[in-house]
Amino acid sequence: MAVEGTQHPLRIYWIMWISLFVLSSFSYATDFMDDGPLRIFLILFFMLAKAGGIVWIFMHMGWERWALKIAILGPPVAIMVLIGLMSLEGDYVEGSRLEHYGESTMEVAGPEHH
Repeated sequence: MAVEGTQHPLRIYWIMWISLFVLSSFSYATDFMDDGPLRIFLILFFMLAKAGGIVWIFMHMGWERWALKIAILGPPVAIMVLIGLMSLEGDYVEGSRLEHYGESTMEVAGPEHH
């Protein structure tokens, strides 16, 4: 006896499509903002919100087991954390070099001056 799969209501998909449209509209609206950290934050926030919604609804992650969610979403999250740590370390190294060597030597020094 074959068991039929569960069918998710279409209402969920309509809500997701509408929210993707709204989030995309907000993301495009950031083009009218001045450059700065707020604009970058909003662009990244809307991008991650849309990607999360797509993964959660259209890839059916909302209905999967916890172990499968961790197996699929864990590595990208770990990579994002490591990228953030590398960015912080790069800022620290640049700051300490500028503090120790000064601004003028950083502009002159390059790969060809070694």
